[in-house]
Amino acid sequence: MGKGLPRGTETELSRLPIMPLETATLAAGCFWCVEAVFDELKGVHDVVSGYSGGHTEKPTYKQVCSETTGHAEAVQIKFDSDVISFADILRVFFTVHDPTTLNRQGNDVGESYRSAIFFHSPEQEETAHEVIAEIEGQKLYRGSVVTEVTEFSNFYPAEDYHQEYFAQNPTQGYCSFVVAPKVAKFRKQYADRLKR
Repeated sequence: MGKGLPRGTETELSRLPIMPLETATLAAGCFWCVEAVFDELKGVHDVVSGYSGGHTEKPTYKQVCSETTGHAEAVQIKFDSDVISFADILRVFFTVHDPTTLNRQGNDVGESYRSAIFFHSPEQEETAHEVIAEIEGQKLYRGSVVTEVTEFSNFYPAEDYHQEYFAQNPTQGYCSFVVAPKVAKFRKQYADRLKR
């Protein structure tokens, strides 16, 4: 059998239950910024940019930008809760955007740029309120947190060209001036939680 696992281990391993990944759906302004940060976080297996919380089925980017669909630019994150908790996902979320500006992140203005947590379970809802209380208690921001905490209803992946946008277009103007500084801040603040 050669070097490696002891005899019979492969069979034993194949019988172990595979733990499903947990899902978080978050909106924090432009999804390029949010996706770029969570792509680098240890315990995160997949991040998809898309649209959540609206009333139009399968909206396009143009429709969402028209502010007529009710959707927010959002990311859907698949993560291993044995490696990173939902609470820690939210702590990162609250440090990479300003949760005190209603329907606005910097120069991006409108309902589609709102701060939102679309919870997938009662436990996620409870955790969201606990982390918001923690953030407000720490007085990290001058204003009050206006992040919407809403039950998850839908998520539509954005067009292919939006996926991994920062990774593929790091020198594009918006990426250089808006996304890159957020990613740099995240890397510095969470150096111990970065994927290696």
